[in-house]
Amino acid sequence: MAKAIQTVVIVGGGSAGWLTAGLLAAELRRAGSPNRVRLVESPDVSPIGVGEGTWPTMRSSLIRMGISETEFLKSCDASFKQGTHFVGWLQGGSESYYHPFTPPRGFSDINLARHWQAVRKQVPFCDAVSPQAQVCKQALGPKQIVTPEYASNLNYGYHLDAGKFAVLLQQHCVNRLGVEHLLENVDSIENDETGDICALHTTTGRVVTGDLFVDCTGMRSLLLSEHYGIDFKDMSHLLFNDSALAVQVPRTDESEPVASATVSTAKEAGWIWDIALPTRRGTGYTYSSRYTSDERAEQVLRDYLAETSGLEFSQSCAPRKISFRPGYRERFWHRNCVAIGLSAGFVEPLEASALVMIELSAKMLAELMPPDREVMNIVADRFNVRFGAHWERIMEFLKLHYVLSEREDSPYWRDHRDPESIPARLRDSLVLWGYHCPWHGDQAQVDELFSTASYQYVLYGMNFHSEGAAGIAQADPAAHKRAQNLFAENARETQKMLAALPPNRELIDKINRYGLSRV
Repeated sequence: MAKAIQTVVIVGGGSAGWLTAGLLAAELRRAGSPNRVRLVESPDVSPIGVGEGTWPTMRSSLIRMGISETEFLKSCDASFKQGTHFVGWLQGGSESYYHPFTPPRGFSDINLARHWQAVRKQVPFCDAVSPQAQVCKQALGPKQIVTPEYASNLNYGYHLDAGKFAVLLQQHCVNRLGVEHLLENVDSIENDETGDICALHTTTGRVVTGDLFVDCTGMRSLLLSEHYGIDFKDMSHLLFNDSALAVQVPRTDESEPVASATVSTAKEAGWIWDIALPTRRGTGYTYSSRYTSDERAEQVLRDYLAETSGLEFSQSCAPRKISFRPGYRERFWHRNCVAIGLSAGFVEPLEASALVMIELSAKMLAELMPPDREVMNIVADRFNVRFGAHWERIMEFLKLHYVLSEREDSPYWRDHRDPESIPARLRDSLVLWGYHCPWHGDQAQVDELFSTASYQYVLYGMNFHSEGAAGIAQADPAAHKRAQNLFAENARETQKMLAALPPNRELIDKINRYGLSRV
């Protein structure tokens, strides 16, 4: 008889560990399962905490765990994120575009990108198909104070303080979801006679037993890499960035607007992120050590901070250096061990892929939790196939931002367009999209991480031209007429939202004072 899975041991805290614990424990509780969830966390290790931007999926994750949106926003110094604002990616100047979270109007049944091609020089794609870019330009919120928790006028995720988020999750998991929390340093790992992990031995002499072990130990990957030796797929030939300098910028003016989008500003050998929270900004420069020195990278960041935060702060701040290898594991689930978070893979924080991959991994684990060791092999195979595909798509989507650039100011940007550095599937897609606009049929699987709406926003924000699409659109008069109606409807809706939605700062202040109504 196959061994029953009764105890899940998560090794490592931070956002990865506690988000996994929360989603898993909540799902087990809903299913009436007696399974135990234990989290072993070192008291001496601080999480990296770079990923302070989320996708809209975080709303459903918080709902699943039973966390109030008001409590989350207050506890995590969080604000609303409605997309990303890309500056200087096309030519290196002040030109910019938005990748909003709300898909184009009528996206489920009409491809507006096809009909936009004829007017592509008159109106930016993001403005033609959605109000959200204009809302972001005005630093407005995605909802009103009377809108209930997690409901919205526009799709949104969050900017948050990763450290405070981990604390909120820890308290919720332990106090509400029954997760057992052990503050211990793992000294050694014990296998049973089959090769499965059966216990962790800590430096205090404690023995932590379990049936399924989740590796959330960050880039160290204590279980999957150090213990089992699962190889790493290095992707630095495709995505060049392998370093980051991060700094927190305190706010000196409590009435200062809070941006509704992550700002990503392209620089000579990488790009600078700027994430707005109510009490500070999280800023950093991610770059390639092959194309610039740490000293030059620090100067580029300080120059940016001098422009955005003042000369005094730019000279006095002490950026924190982070080094990483872009890529992911050959397998994510091996025997009775599954890696989630940085232990599974890591890339530059473009498009906030880090937290959403944790969510997707934890949700699949929770939904397909194997009842016994025999079924675990089936779940592991499916998990590996799905997340192998997710990582491939992440690489392709992030690379898309670079290959469309027209920048000639540095070898970094020119080399990103070298065909040898572009995945074959992306190369083929770009040829195809030259004739037709991407839509639902371009998705390889139903649960793609980045929808074709995201591809459209980046492609057409970066001045890509689907030359054959305009003629196809004209050949269908009924669809063309409906498209014109939707464009006009979007223009009217944009004006309504600009008049009705409050500034992001005002909305957050009111939520902190009054809270949002529960659904």
